[in-house]
Amino acid sequence: MRTPVRKSALTKLTVLAAVVLSVAVILLSANRFDKVSASASGPSASHTNAPGEDNCTACHSDFGVNSGSGSVSISALPVNYEPNQQIPITVTTAQVGQTIYGFQFTAIDSQGRKVGTYTLPGQAPARMQLIDGLIGGNQRQYIEHTVDGIIPQQFNFNSWTFTWTAPAQRVGKIRFYAAGNASNSDGQTSGDYIYTTSKSLLAGSANTNFDTDGKSDFSVFRPSTGVWYALNSTNGGFQAVQFGSNGDKIAPGDYDADGKTDFAVFRPSTGVWYVQKSTGGYLITQFGTQGDVPVPGDYDGDGKTDIAVWRPSTGVWYIARSSDNGYDIRQFGISTDKVAQGDFDADGKTDIAVFRQSSGDWYVWKSTDNGYIFFHFGANGDRPVQADFDGDGKYDFAVFRPSNGVWYLQRSTAGFGSLQFGANGDLPVPTDFDGDGLADMAVYRNGTWYAFRSSDNGVSIVSFGLAGDLPVPGGLLAE
Repeated sequence: MRTPVRKSALTKLTVLAAVVLSVAVILLSANRFDKVSASASGPSASHTNAPGEDNCTACHSDFGVNSGSGSVSISALPVNYEPNQQIPITVTTAQVGQTIYGFQFTAIDSQGRKVGTYTLPGQAPARMQLIDGLIGGNQRQYIEHTVDGIIPQQFNFNSWTFTWTAPAQRVGKIRFYAAGNASNSDGQTSGDYIYTTSKSLLAGSANTNFDTDGKSDFSVFRPSTGVWYALNSTNGGFQAVQFGSNGDKIAPGDYDADGKTDFAVFRPSTGVWYVQKSTGGYLITQFGTQGDVPVPGDYDGDGKTDIAVWRPSTGVWYIARSSDNGYDIRQFGISTDKVAQGDFDADGKTDIAVFRQSSGDWYVWKSTDNGYIFFHFGANGDRPVQADFDGDGKYDFAVFRPSNGVWYLQRSTAGFGSLQFGANGDLPVPTDFDGDGLADMAVYRNGTWYAFRSSDNGVSIVSFGLAGDLPVPGGLLAE
């Protein structure tokens, strides 16, 4: 009697085990399908490989990131951005032999926060979508593919184009991150290749950038011959261009908005400006007179350097706007002031400003609201060295004291700072030599450059130039 009972119980247990196993397989398969389906419909947030984030190898783990023969790329971007500028961006994921492709993209500021906005093209069905995420307490936004956006429009790659709009005020350096998935479309997470890349935009911090790599170049103007020499930071090569003559005042700037600094001089004897544009051609115009001080800058926010002079005898600024060929004339300052123009309010426009050495006072006429800033910072004999030292997109009040070689900074975000870097007789030349979006404290000493890098607190010592040469970054500061 007992034997049949044991057989019956064994049979029931076997059936029950089979049912449990089947349910488990179904559940596991469903879970895997959900992951694959979710990836096809767009990955979850925070997989671009940006600081604090993972990348898509978290699920697609057969191969290491960037280990295949393909790539993900972000289309060519301008070197600098302007507030509210609309920039078309194309992200492309490519690999020969794969069949479907996806991506995720984000833009963040130096603090890791969401920056700018996205505009998606009006497509039906939609190939892209926006999602939100949170990293280290900072909100981030991502643009990525939809399930209708994974099918390539051509073999071996897929591209997505959208518009990114810069914030209304400069925020310093902006970083873009993208991850791409080149998939074999087998419905699983295996056999897929993941790629990552990044690019950045600057807020005009590299103001002597002759090779568009986002870094200022060590460069000099030799008055005796009128030759410019620039040491390219991209490859260590150099340029030598004869443009100007003895007695000219250098006035470097990006007069054609291509991201490269142009060779330019102001000839006091005639009041004529000569500009050799990097895009080709020349600009020659009479604007100013004997005794005027050249004060080039982007006063109208169109991305181009404007021709401008300050007349010490009257304290009047004369500005030729490149945006509409109009003029601005404003009385601001007295004859003993030092010019100190810069973008102090992060609106993408150069502000009229002076430093009064006798009292250590700064006066700034803001372009945002036509109001002005008065700030006491410095002492008699100090040289104004205004620049963006903390990478927030605003110029900071700063002075170099020749008597002791100390830099004193009142940074708009990071607060007060000082550093002994230089000696009496040195020419201060603050600019972004390391491409991190922050101006570096630097001096030029009879043919040798000393730069304190903000990126790693290291020091660069570069021999480039001769005694008597004029350092090009100094052409944007008061003499």
